[in-house]
Amino acid sequence: MKTYQTAAELAATVGEKQGPSGWLMVTQEMIDTFAKASGDYQWIHVDTERAATEMPDGKTIAHGFLVMSLVSTLQPHIYVVNSKSILNVGVDRLRFLSSVPVGSRIRLWMEVLETEEKGGGLRIAARATIEMEGAHKPALIYELILLYFD
Repeated sequence: MKTYQTAAELAATVGEKQGPSGWLMVTQEMIDTFAKASGDYQWIHVDTERAATEMPDGKTIAHGFLVMSLVSTLQPHIYVVNSKSILNVGVDRLRFLSSVPVGSRIRLWMEVLETEEKGGGLRIAARATIEMEGAHKPALIYELILLYFD
């Protein structure tokens, strides 16, 4: 893990791929907890018995937004920024490219794309790429936009 003392230090890495994080196993407990929090109980996520007979791999799959939210868990394993505060401004260009079956291991790569001084802070847009062990394409890619105040 890399520690940046300021957001400007992170901004200086524009175009550099950082990572990967360590691997994280996506469990049924994580999926079920996310279903409870989001209210999304679609059977492909939570019904393990039905998935065993009706899903291509016989497994439930993680919610796309669950996988997206795991960036918050994985990113600190790549780098941290010692800012006074960090504001999540949003995401752009979110694409779900592959389903993530229960039991899959995922990891994260980050790349700073652009920076801009904004509102007394430094706005940094970074590409987050979640890959799945053994898969040929990423599970998802999106641009995470954060505003750092040093």
